[in-house]
Amino acid sequence: MGLEVPLFDLHPEGAPASTAPLAARMRPQSFAEFVGQEHLVADGRVLRKCIEADQMPSVILWGPPGSGKTSLAYAIAQGTKSHFSALTAVSAGADLRNITNEAKQRLKLSAQRTILFIDEIHRFNKAQQDAILPFVENGTVILIGATTENPSFEVISPLLSRCRVFQLNLLTNQQIQLIVERAITDKQRGLGELKVTLEEKALNHLAVMSNGDARIALNVLEMTAFATLPDSDGQRRITLSSIEEALQHRALLYDKSGDQHYEIISALHKSLRGSDPDAALYWLGRMIEGGEDPLYIARRLVRFACEDVGVADPQALVLAVAAQQAVHFVGMPEGNLALAEAAVYLAAAPKSNSLYQAYSRVQQDVEHSRNEPVPLWLRNPATPLMRQMGYGRDYKYAHDYPGHFVEQQNLPSSLQGKRYYIPSDQGYETEIDARLKAWWRRKNQPQPGHK
Repeated sequence: MGLEVPLFDLHPEGAPASTAPLAARMRPQSFAEFVGQEHLVADGRVLRKCIEADQMPSVILWGPPGSGKTSLAYAIAQGTKSHFSALTAVSAGADLRNITNEAKQRLKLSAQRTILFIDEIHRFNKAQQDAILPFVENGTVILIGATTENPSFEVISPLLSRCRVFQLNLLTNQQIQLIVERAITDKQRGLGELKVTLEEKALNHLAVMSNGDARIALNVLEMTAFATLPDSDGQRRITLSSIEEALQHRALLYDKSGDQHYEIISALHKSLRGSDPDAALYWLGRMIEGGEDPLYIARRLVRFACEDVGVADPQALVLAVAAQQAVHFVGMPEGNLALAEAAVYLAAAPKSNSLYQAYSRVQQDVEHSRNEPVPLWLRNPATPLMRQMGYGRDYKYAHDYPGHFVEQQNLPSSLQGKRYYIPSDQGYETEIDARLKAWWRRKNQPQPGHK
């Protein structure tokens, strides 16, 4: 096994240099040190058995920041007999040629395989991924790609089809605490020589505020340790206030252009549809505090008001648009309450997708049926010639009739009797339903929107 590219800034013995950040120095040297992701690396799991048998397939490691993707790649590097090379997006072209040429020679001369590790593979463009594909396909290299983004969208289909995708989970608070405690006591790679002690409240706070990201936890620990002066006993006692000062602001797991953007807006929409104002406010807060464009959120609330509330509560659209206007007028952070008010109202409103279904039916007919001309009596006779041709003839002016309603054919003949809008039994739509039934039953005619 060898490391062709200085992926971890290693000593000749294979350990990270003492000048490397604590997070790099504490990377696992073996699977015995690896914390978390038991569903992948526990004894008897497929991935673990492949590594131990030195029969690694090409894989994509997909998970949030700090969950152990690079550490897992490092553990593989230590545990396999394959040669280990790393590639970065910056110098991919030249490095790939060198790595693949040497991999071919290695296979030919010693039958040693080459593992190619690509961190943040989602940053590779299509051309760069295309360049890797033939070497993965013919077995010249075994690919290990790491990404925080959904590989379904970020990795080209031909490359993805030749890899197994393994998903890593956020580390738990207990796992973060274990990693931190190891770093405090480790005298070779950690902070053991500094005699660091960490209050229990400080440890708990650090674990919670790191959001499952081990790198953040170790970076904050290292900064706080060096910023804390030793007492008369030589101990560096880290308190809760020290951790709070070092953290300043919680590391929020949110990416405006990544998976979190789509996953959380989906959670918000489904919480609104599920009439759960508490969940809706939570997901709304995750987006706002994560830096999402508030007008994007407002647009989605407007869409929800039309799609999932509709005419069951016409005020929903009014309030959603008002929230958009309020955000545009007062800006943020003051506008966050306007969005919160709209979210609570929408969650508590009666739900109906009858409007959405009605327009979907209209779209089908518009796209897949003959576009019939407008009946003559519905056309406006703007000129004498139009009147001569019959435009507007026999049109019945509804206000001239009792109740301001009169039976009249308003659809083309081929669509006469077609039902698009079918009111639900929710909210204001019950009134609409009753009104339509009263009108269209007078002449025993088909009722638009009724079976």
